[in-house]
Amino acid sequence: MRSKIFIVVAFALAVTGCAGRNTHDLLNKTTIAAPASDIAATHEIFAATTRQKAMKDPRQVFDGDRSLTTSYARVDVTVPKTHQVGAIERAKGSADSNPAKDFTATEVVHYDSAPQFAKAVGADIAMRGDRVLVFVHGFNNGFDDGVYRLTQIAHDTKYPGTPVLFSWASSGKTTGYIYDKESANAARDDLESTLRMLAKTRAKSIDIIAHSMGTWVTMEALRQLAITGDRDLGGKLGYVVLASPDIDVDVFKKQMIRYGKPDKPFAILLSADDRALKLSSLISGDKPRVGDYGDAADLASYGVSVVDLSQTKGGDRLNHAKFADNPILVQLLGNRLRTPAGLASEDPDPAQLNNIGEGLGKAVGSVAEVVITTPFKVLTIATGG
Repeated sequence: MRSKIFIVVAFALAVTGCAGRNTHDLLNKTTIAAPASDIAATHEIFAATTRQKAMKDPRQVFDGDRSLTTSYARVDVTVPKTHQVGAIERAKGSADSNPAKDFTATEVVHYDSAPQFAKAVGADIAMRGDRVLVFVHGFNNGFDDGVYRLTQIAHDTKYPGTPVLFSWASSGKTTGYIYDKESANAARDDLESTLRMLAKTRAKSIDIIAHSMGTWVTMEALRQLAITGDRDLGGKLGYVVLASPDIDVDVFKKQMIRYGKPDKPFAILLSADDRALKLSSLISGDKPRVGDYGDAADLASYGVSVVDLSQTKGGDRLNHAKFADNPILVQLLGNRLRTPAGLASEDPDPAQLNNIGEGLGKAVGSVAEVVITTPFKVLTIATGG
């Protein structure tokens, strides 16, 4: 037992440098001005969170401690003209962000109540075209990580709607895996309530992207909606994308049995070379996680589409966030998301996939392959660089 604990700790320390930052500051100490010509865009990120307000370091806005209630805010974030698709350009350590070079949070607005937040986000939804993208971050994420990742996803995919972050109380530490699992469990009801709140607005489609341990929170919230007889939010649930799911395979199957076969596009993005999930599997008794499971057809039998990204390139050595940090995969995701789920076909367009596949091959500089397994067929995109 001691040897296993030693291996887990050693592995955790080995990946710490890639998994997260030493600080989780969101706001600058002092304002740094940049010419408007250096800014590509400003995004308003609405946020619902089960974190406590950061009292020790207000620059974090919300910290890793749990709150028994949901708090609400909006963060305005600028993206520099020099931004590269798939990247999140950030200042090092606790240095202030330079808007000409870095993603920069320029303003935070706090909402005192759920109705106040619902009114604000509802007005934005009505203005932007009646669509919402909910992002649920994963393990080892601070509030800042979630805000910037959703900003990057919304910007790079050109999502035509309102971005809403659901930020559960991850400690933001690699060594906080067990704490994070409990925080994820504690946040299930809050995510369910947030989704119900959004469904009461003028939104016609509520899309969800969840990553890593955030997929557990998401599946539990969807399961709870199904139990109450409202699994599709009154017909408003759109795409569901589970990226690198940190969920035990057997648990996921039970969740899907309770939820039932989806009526709208429901995708799982997995990769056999996901090093972060190797650690999770080790901690969890050497049982496979959905995100690196080797039997796509087995998962697809539950009514989902499985996208195997094993042969594609990740943005770091963990290979845990390919969906967002690989420029070509971001393009693929964006092409899909820009078509409302209610109008999307059950299967991806092979011609479009082949075009993206050619770009994918050029991006990795060698033979690349994306395999998409649906309940009905298997599509393979193979290209040479």
